Amino acid sequence: MSISPARSQRGMALLVSLVFLLLLTLIGISSMQNATLQEKMASSVSLRNQSFQAAEAALRVGESAVQLDSYSLAVCNGIRQCEPPAESSTVNAAGFNSNSGVIWIASGNAFYGVQNIGTTVTAVNVPSATSATLYRITAVGIAGNSRSVVESIYAKY
Repeated sequence: MSISPARSQRGMALLVSLVFLLLLTLIGISSMQNATLQEKMASSVSLRNQSFQAAEAALRVGESAVQLDSYSLAVCNGIRQCEPPAESSTVNAAGFNSNSGVIWIASGNAFYGVQNIGTTVTAVNVPSATSATLYRITAVGIAGNSRSVVESIYAKY
């Protein structure tokens, strides 16, 4: 009695389709992991952009405050209080910091602080022989777990 070729092939098609299904499942899982990683990266870039934009906006608000004729601030005293504020990497609320002498002011999702770092007669874009008071404006933007810190020096004469 001979076994026909059709009978010896039974079940082989099922085995081949299961192997293909397994391969397609592995490709699908890999694609989903890749898509999830890309989504996390895009979210991180978006948060970083939002925090930077918030910091820039707060910086402009701080510069506008300094531009007012009525604005005055005592000159920082001591090396520690004239340095850029170290707490900019941790500030989460408005208020006074006794170490740096900076008063942090809330502006949207950001904070800004101003320091009077003294006067000079050699500032850029200031008429010669005119003294200018220099202000350091530090702004911190926060969005999610992203923090951006920007600074500018404003010469007021």
